[in-house]
This record gives sequence, structure tokens and C-alpha cells, in this order.
Amino acid sequence: MDYGLGVRLDRPFQQAVADVTAALKEQGFGVLTTVDVRATLHEKLGEELEDYLILGACNPSLAHRALLADRRIGLLLPCNVVVRRDGGATVVEAVDPQTLVTLAGSGGGLAEVADEAARRLSAALASLSA
Repeated sequence: MDYGLGVRLDRPFQQAVADVTAALKEQGFGVLTTVDVRATLHEKLGEELEDYLILGACNPSLAHRALLADRRIGLLLPCNVVVRRDGGATVVEAVDPQTLVTLAGSGGGLAEVADEAARRLSAALASLSA
């Protein structure tokens, strides 16, 4: 099962992070958290890893609708978006909201929320390749 949506970009890492943040904002998502996996692994374990950020993206309207459908959905929120270096490229991947429905079930309108979230995340990623 593929649980992600993604694009490969030919641009510097920091530029990609700024572009991803702007593309998410265009689709109604804000970035609530940023986890610098590279820095954390270096600091805590002394291990080296390529540039790797996890952005916790949230669209408040979609999150509200999802929480109305299933209060436990908060266990699967926010939508994680990964920006990472892969060789000479920068890869951007987002969790496929349809995966969340697979885990949580589609009751109470959750499938419709996942459909819209997937559409918006896909549009954000597509805009990066344009």
C-alpha cells in the first residue's frame, strides 16, 4: 500500500521548504510544527542524515470537520509533509489522507473530508512542479 503523495524537485532544500510552505498556504494549510529530523538525530545520537524535515500541516476547516466525524482522528493529525534531500534533488511527500480513512474508517463523513484534503494536498504538490 502506498501511503504517500509526492514530487521530486530540482531546487535547493531551503528553497523547497519555503515553496512547500507557500503551496500549502495556498490550499488553506498552515504549518503547525517543524521537526528537523537531521538535527535531532545528530544531537541525540551523533548520527548523520541528509536534510530531512517533517512539517505538521493543518487546514483548520478540514481538521474541524474530521474531528466532528470522529474525535479520535486527532491521533492521525496533523497531516505530515516531509521535505528531504535525495541525492541532488529535494523530495516532498505528504501522507495520503485516504490512508487515514483506511485506518479510522469512513463513518460520519470522514471519507469526504479525506477526499478534500487529498485534493488540496495534491494541488499543493502539483503547483511545486509547475
